[in-house]
Amino acid sequence: MIQRAEIPSRGVPAVRCRGMGRWRRGLCLLALALAPVAAGAADAPANDYPTTARLDYAVGCMAANGQTREAMERCACSVDTLASILPYDRYVEAETILSMRQGVGQAASLFRNTPMYDDVIADLRRAQAEAEVRCFK
Repeated sequence: MIQRAEIPSRGVPAVRCRGMGRWRRGLCLLALALAPVAAGAADAPANDYPTTARLDYAVGCMAANGQTREAMERCACSVDTLASILPYDRYVEAETILSMRQGVGQAASLFRNTPMYDDVIADLRRAQAEAEVRCFK
């Protein structure tokens, strides 16, 4: 259950994630960590990633790196770094190509054998490598 309270010394609202299983509590904490991103959306550049895309990336990252607070912080850093390097439209394009490459048949073969698509994937991989260097080393 997400609880709302007030920080006595500051008189500002505080939110706590309590009474949840470990997985849900981690997602609640991750959502709270990403909340400032959503709050500053008006000031965000045009290529900023939607909160749902950031959360989806971070959840996948946490699944690969552990369900710990440290992993959550590193994954949030990773998606922020990725967003600062790669415009959101380019990220969606790369994720779509990767998804299509997993299929079978002629359509999937087209996505696997087109050099133009390799460049898009290479941009994503470079941004992910930079995020790993900044956040996981």
